[in-house]
Amino acid sequence: MGCSKNLVDSESLLGQLKLNKAILTSTIDAADTVVINTCGFIEAAKQESVDAILEAVERKKRGELKKIVVMGCLSDRYKKELMQEIPEVDVFFGSNHIGEVVQELGGDFKKELLGERVISTPGHYAFLKISEGCDNPCSFCAIPIMRGKHRSKPVDEIIAEARLLVSHGVKELILIAQDSTYYGLDLYGERRLAKLLADLVGIQGIAWIRLMYAFPSKFPLDVLDVIRENPKICKYLDIPVQHISDTVLKSMRRGISHRSTRQLLETIQDTIPDIALRTTLIVGYPNETEKDFQLLYDFVAEMKFHRLGVFTYSHEDGTFAFPLGDPIPLKVKEERKDVLMNLQKNISAERNEAAVGSHVKVIIDRAEDGVFVGRTEWDAPEIDQEVTVRAANGIQIGGFYDVEIVGASEYDLDACLSSEPRTL
Repeated sequence: MGCSKNLVDSESLLGQLKLNKAILTSTIDAADTVVINTCGFIEAAKQESVDAILEAVERKKRGELKKIVVMGCLSDRYKKELMQEIPEVDVFFGSNHIGEVVQELGGDFKKELLGERVISTPGHYAFLKISEGCDNPCSFCAIPIMRGKHRSKPVDEIIAEARLLVSHGVKELILIAQDSTYYGLDLYGERRLAKLLADLVGIQGIAWIRLMYAFPSKFPLDVLDVIRENPKICKYLDIPVQHISDTVLKSMRRGISHRSTRQLLETIQDTIPDIALRTTLIVGYPNETEKDFQLLYDFVAEMKFHRLGVFTYSHEDGTFAFPLGDPIPLKVKEERKDVLMNLQKNISAERNEAAVGSHVKVIIDRAEDGVFVGRTEWDAPEIDQEVTVRAANGIQIGGFYDVEIVGASEYDLDACLSSEPRTL
């Protein structure tokens, strides 16, 4: 359940279980044991995780399952409550206890094989987690409660895992963390994301490297030069702004101001003119006034982000913002979200219309309904827009192709082949 960081944890667990000769099933109907890796980030995600647990409990009551193991962030946050309320679950583990889960299932955790994973994404791309936990004090966020303080993974371990992924056919590495720009500060006494990117570029077989979860406060500007100078690194940056009102930013404990946010975004665009910026915003934070929201609206209209996600504020116990209450009605939050997403839809439609007639490189993710679906370097899988390529058979999943954009909608593009496939 939940984010890409959780997905990597699940893939690592599957890798360990496979090495221990466990039989992994493709459907729950064929299983006698189920492991649920939960999310505890916001209310909707927590409810989805609880629903999955309750569904497994019903299967166990009907005799379809022998054992239920629950792990992940929800267990980290509410283990005692879950044990009391859902006693049918055999055991609960937190998010950093993969070795204990393997032992619970009768296996032997093999530390020497760290990095071994069962890739659940299409084989040509994979997420590469460079750190765990977070030291940022954001008032709305429960991640430090669940995942703990920031812990960078040593460079040699990341490089080894990247090489292993490439040996399995991965061409696109998507770097993830709770805060990727903090990377290295705890281990090496300085932020080393730029150096890590440069090291990854040197691995033969990698075609694209994509950077996600770049925290804006104290952003290491040397990263921009590395992105600009290396064609393997996608001209794409996921940088969660969350808000632009100084009043809201201060209460959110984001460590950055309206002015500094603008200066950073301008510096990024000046340094890498063809970069695509993706951001996320929160509306309905407890002290967000209509004036604050209008400021946010005007900011989005001015910045014209390439990609944008909007979340309604979730009132989370244990966070710094919890004592502020949840005074803004859900209806108002949803209205504000819809207003911003409608604005972004128009911005995206304008950008996409301007792209018609251009030639771009895409990676093909899948075949669907007689066409091929891919992405440009300016789009991350699952969360960003796609390019539908209408072509004769012969296109390969995971291949790179030059295409001409021939049509556009608000969030997707249509294309046809414009050259022979690239070889990488």
